[in-house]
Amino acid sequence: MSNSCAYELIDLLLKRGERVAIAESCTGGRVLAQLTAVPGSSAVLWGGVVSYSNESKVTLLGVETDLIGKNGAVSPEVAIAMARGIQRRSKTDWAVAVTGIAGPSGGSIEKPVGTIWVGCCDSSGNNSVRLQHFDGDRSLVQKWATEETLKVLLEMVDNA
Repeated sequence: MSNSCAYELIDLLLKRGERVAIAESCTGGRVLAQLTAVPGSSAVLWGGVVSYSNESKVTLLGVETDLIGKNGAVSPEVAIAMARGIQRRSKTDWAVAVTGIAGPSGGSIEKPVGTIWVGCCDSSGNNSVRLQHFDGDRSLVQKWATEETLKVLLEMVDNA
């Protein structure tokens, strides 16, 4: 599914003459890999950041330390802040960010392994955020999180 979403997204952005930037945490670059696998993606893909640590979220994306401290790195607030941060830096039409707990450790009762937040924004100030829970090992959670990230972004762009 992620490959078809990637093709659809690239095609839509090409038709509109719009660009996108990506901020990833738990997926470790898999979203960018899916998008760069599509021929012609260089015309619409600004690039992205893998901001795995909290420090990199703050330094590279401008996420406020207090926001992470208050809500945790895996939260809707941080997902949107990551997306806004990469969008501000790239000056693209669209940005998406994903943060989550891929496991096998790091989960809690409130945020179990498989918890994923995807935040998406546009240059006009509109935001979208979605929570998902995926079962499976680390690889499977990362796979599903990648697919969900592309799906959320495609839906937001398509509905604009």
